[in-house]
Amino acid sequence: MRKLVWLAAVAFAVLGIAAAQAQDTPRRGGTIRMTAPYAASFGSLDPHATPRAQDDIVGKALQRSLYNWDTANNKPVLELAKSVSVSEDGLTYTYKLRDDAYFHNGRKMTADDIIWSYTRIMDGTKGFPGARYVRIIKGAVDVEKGQAKEISGLKKIDDFTLQMTLTERVEPGYYFFAGTTAILPKEEVEKGNYAANPVGLGPFKFKEHIPGSRVVAERWDKFYKPGMPYADKLEVLIMAEAAARDVAFRNKEIDTSILGPAQYVAYRADPQLSKGILEVAEMFTRAMQFNPTYKPFADKRVRQAINYAIDTDLIIKRLVKDKAYRAVSWLPPSSAAFDKTMKPYPFDPAKAKKLLADAGYPNGFEFELSTSQNESWGLPIVEAIIPYLDKVGIKLKPKLVEVTVLTEIAMKGEHQAFIGSNLTGPDSLATLRCYYSKTPRTACNYTSFNNPEFDKLLDAAGEEADMAKRNDLLRQANNLLYEEAPVWFFNYNKAVLAYQPWIHGLQANPTEITHQYPENIWVDATSPAK
Repeated sequence: MRKLVWLAAVAFAVLGIAAAQAQDTPRRGGTIRMTAPYAASFGSLDPHATPRAQDDIVGKALQRSLYNWDTANNKPVLELAKSVSVSEDGLTYTYKLRDDAYFHNGRKMTADDIIWSYTRIMDGTKGFPGARYVRIIKGAVDVEKGQAKEISGLKKIDDFTLQMTLTERVEPGYYFFAGTTAILPKEEVEKGNYAANPVGLGPFKFKEHIPGSRVVAERWDKFYKPGMPYADKLEVLIMAEAAARDVAFRNKEIDTSILGPAQYVAYRADPQLSKGILEVAEMFTRAMQFNPTYKPFADKRVRQAINYAIDTDLIIKRLVKDKAYRAVSWLPPSSAAFDKTMKPYPFDPAKAKKLLADAGYPNGFEFELSTSQNESWGLPIVEAIIPYLDKVGIKLKPKLVEVTVLTEIAMKGEHQAFIGSNLTGPDSLATLRCYYSKTPRTACNYTSFNNPEFDKLLDAAGEEADMAKRNDLLRQANNLLYEEAPVWFFNYNKAVLAYQPWIHGLQANPTEITHQYPENIWVDATSPAK
């Protein structure tokens, strides 16, 4: 009898091990159902034309850039190249490209495609957001200004060897992993209306876009990573409303869902839902950005006064439910140039009033703040700010716009101020370039910031080969920016993604948690979506 019990125990143990191994072994097939939670629509499926995080959720499935972000090791790694060598002066990079990367039209990618894509991005008449990254290539600015038709720093050695010469000693991986620098096929773009039928190098090929509803993509069998992707299909469902995502997630209609502050509290308290929560400190800084062409904001004392007038810590605690970290500079804590000794602006209404009086506004002033409905950094936050500013004499009038419109307003300067969430990593120099005087508004200098001392520090950092010295220069620049206060420094985002028990392979991507590389994701047999 004891022998039978022992044999039964062994059998159950073997079955348990087999079941565990089955759960760890990626399953081929099934459907991944992700959400696009940031707006009621996609801005564009042309990756060069849009800087929106919403659009790059789809972009990570359909497109590929020269590098990607390695979440496990928290650094950029080669994606469309097998190897790279660097010249002694640290300015010229020679890439041995993949010879097995096929566009979804069946054509193999070559060096010509990278050269054409980067040249397209630098078309100065388009204002493509990825230009902020491609500018580090020698001759790129000449193309942007219309003074040249080719980027002199890009040279094709042969079909699968590309030479890139930079203007500064920087790590190009930080510049060329973004979706806005994706490599596209010239012949497909030149057909016209590329955004309606995007063709890329990603693990999934475009099937359909139902505006206001979803984008559907299917496995690309010629993807260059053996055995990937695992899933047959990917659906990215537009769900801007937190309540709608919550209902769909609880009804098992979606596999992943971004959690807002209230949901974060509720899901953590639920015995089952709490088992499927992925958290990461994202490289995003939430802030109200001031337009200095509106006279009051041209004065640093006014900008500082707003930072003193708001009880930011209380707003984070009460409204954001601690799903954020207080911002004490533009750069996030994950940045190598972050100054750990920095302290946030204290809540000091009396000091705010004095600064306003010194600036010539003893009775305050009015301004219009463009905002979206976003619960973490949009209208609810603005409504909490209003009484604080009112107490120091500033009248704030919210202007509600769709989140996809918010970026356009910022790029065109059609605002007095706006509040939003800004990518502030992973490279400190690239991030701070958004406040460099020569960076246009269309790239990311939404505040038209112009400070000679700041520019001098960034120029010196770009020429400095010693990384410790470079980071010290960038730290000084970041601290100067905090003193100049071109924005109200709100918080750094703590991103939270809820996921179902049947989905595996998700990555805690600090550059944007919804930007998953879907070739790594698989669903097991318990998924209700076939």
